[in-house]
Amino acid sequence: MQLTPNTLKINPQQTTQQITTFIKDYTKKTKKNGITLGISGGIDSATTTTLITKAIGQNKTHAIYMPEKQTQNKTDHNHIKQLQKQQGFNLTTINITKTLTTLHKIIPTHNPKNKLANGNLKARTRMTILYYHANNQNLLVATSSDKSETMIGYYTKWGDNAADIAPIQDLYKTQVQQLATHLGIPKAIINKPPTPNLWPNQTAQQEIGLNYQTLDLILYALEHFTPTETIAKQLNLPTTTITAIKNRWLQNEHKRKMPLTTKLQYRTINHDFRLPHTTETE
Repeated sequence: MQLTPNTLKINPQQTTQQITTFIKDYTKKTKKNGITLGISGGIDSATTTTLITKAIGQNKTHAIYMPEKQTQNKTDHNHIKQLQKQQGFNLTTINITKTLTTLHKIIPTHNPKNKLANGNLKARTRMTILYYHANNQNLLVATSSDKSETMIGYYTKWGDNAADIAPIQDLYKTQVQQLATHLGIPKAIINKPPTPNLWPNQTAQQEIGLNYQTLDLILYALEHFTPTETIAKQLNLPTTTITAIKNRWLQNEHKRKMPLTTKLQYRTINHDFRLPHTTETE
């Protein structure tokens, strides 16, 4: 296997057709009125929102922007409005600052210095709002997580990756960039440094320690059972870098699974049942 930029090249037209067909089919089978998702102004949510709009239409696509005082900025807001004007989906803005402040007050163990705990609280608060809206309007909830971040666990458990449908979760970040370009998403959104927006000045690349071009090739090679030494040699990286990414992938498997349970019965949920997500009788 030769790891080059062309390794992750996709056919964006075919990929768009596959994903939009999947979205349309799943929405129909679950008998939902549409799909809601959080929109941040970043490439993943912009691409996901655009695909959903193309699949089921503007009136059935409900994007919710949920800023809060620590991380909100005019750039993200302007990019969201620009995309909404281009695609025509429904857009609602809910400032969650007061909600977070209330939660901080009522949680006895709240620690303002625990950046990770407070950041994850934001992500889970946003997902709570999305599910309330979905229940109220009979909608599916979509996540915008891509394959790169899902594989290494770069998201909040039961937060931004908690959803009913994950349209772009089998696309690496660099493939999402290719698809976004094909879909005509504004270049300013595509070229903006990715961030989960959980605390000020947070960037994905800084936290991961690698650019996505390199990370994606490592993950692709690991996915295809390529030895660590081979990956390191081809990408001119220390084996310790490859090992660190591999360990991160394996250690975060718990985020991608339903909760573990003790196996006591003949057939145990999530272990022995192989049931379809939907049936024609639903």
